Amino acid sequence: MREIFAGMPWWVKWIAVPVIAIFVFGGLIASVVGFVIGLLFKVLVLVVLVGGLIFVIRKFMSSSSSRGDW
Repeated sequence: MREIFAGMPWWVKWIAVPVIAIFVFGGLIASVVGFVIGLLFKVLVLVVLVGGLIFVIRKFMSSSSSRGDW
């Protein structure tokens, strides 16, 4: 493989080959990136919902315990 690239100009190695690779695997790369971003968004939504639920439960428990005093 090195012998093949040794005779090529620099722009073939550093510009043409990566552009062709992105063209061929671009859809795969985009789908993987989209999946990761979607997964991170769902994890963030889960954390926010669980945090909100814990906040509401603590608020409800503290208000119900203060109501039980009288």
